[in-house]
Amino acid sequence: MTVRRVGIVGCGQLAQMMAQEARPLGIEFSFLAEGDENTTCVEGLGTIVHAHEGDDIAALYEAMGSPEVITAEREGVPVELLRALEQCCPVYPRPDAFEKTQHRLREKTAITAAGLPVAPFLPANNYDEICAAVKQLGYPSFIKSCEHGYDGKNQWRVNSDEDLVAIANDVPESEYVVEKGINFSREVSLIGARTADGKVVTYPLAENDHYNGTLLVSTAPAPHVSEELQHTAETYLATLMNAWDYVGVLAMECFVTDDGLLINELAPRVHNSGHWTLAGAKTSQFANHVRAILGMALGDTEAARPAVMINMLGVDKKPALQNEGVWSYGKGLRPGRKMGHVILLDDSQDVLAARIEAMLEELYGETKRPA
Repeated sequence: MTVRRVGIVGCGQLAQMMAQEARPLGIEFSFLAEGDENTTCVEGLGTIVHAHEGDDIAALYEAMGSPEVITAEREGVPVELLRALEQCCPVYPRPDAFEKTQHRLREKTAITAAGLPVAPFLPANNYDEICAAVKQLGYPSFIKSCEHGYDGKNQWRVNSDEDLVAIANDVPESEYVVEKGINFSREVSLIGARTADGKVVTYPLAENDHYNGTLLVSTAPAPHVSEELQHTAETYLATLMNAWDYVGVLAMECFVTDDGLLINELAPRVHNSGHWTLAGAKTSQFANHVRAILGMALGDTEAARPAVMINMLGVDKKPALQNEGVWSYGKGLRPGRKMGHVILLDDSQDVLAARIEAMLEELYGETKRPA
């Protein structure tokens, strides 16, 4: 029997879970670590190859075991590296998708080019241009670095002239997107997978709660979601995937507003808000990503019971309260770091809501929030 091998650029917890979920399908993995990247999460799951600037791409590919397809676990991968690897085998999602999503202005421009809605925004390259954009858009506004911004990093909310003056020294000359603050009722995300021949599956919308810009809790299906809202989100995601000839899992984060659904951000990979699928769906997002990039039949995305994923941020413990599983990533402990997650399932959304609060208290104490 021919062994199927997938190469993954990146060695974090997303690569770890991809390999753990897909190895039962008879698939082997190799991992490409950039520079001195920590490889603890993927040790024992396949061959680990370290890439350095100037390395011969063909030699790296051979060292990885000549995988039939290569993917990435994060969007912040050098696009030139992915394009070079594409000369050896298919790279899914395609490098163009990473080029769009790792830069906020390119991402928003690509979304609007597909005819889909986002919050009003303007580009800016320095503090004066930021001030002019805020004046045009009004308060509140969000200033976000076009690159290297995730989990609340490199972004600022300004509610007044005083706030704008206060960040003057925090925004050096660089590329920014200034967004108009949106009055939204909640944040939701949709995870979907697409094969090269255009087959698409999607999961139920998840509702996301953040703490200091980092995802803390995802609940799926999102409570009180209408069929219309689910359909709208699915249409948005399918539109993007088809326009980009996308292959693999794509995550789409959105705001729910009185005027409809607005797209906030995209991630060309398996996503934190889809971790609940490990216990709450018939086929996890990780397994479906690997199925999609290998051209295999996509798995059932049905969620039979409401599910919740709670991130363990800066804590590494096994909760005593009832749960469906604790996923520990094996990383070194530090404040705010994603150390793992726990999943809860229940037949009742109301009961599940109470269990979320109890689990947060067990993990984080009376505040129910990370330190």
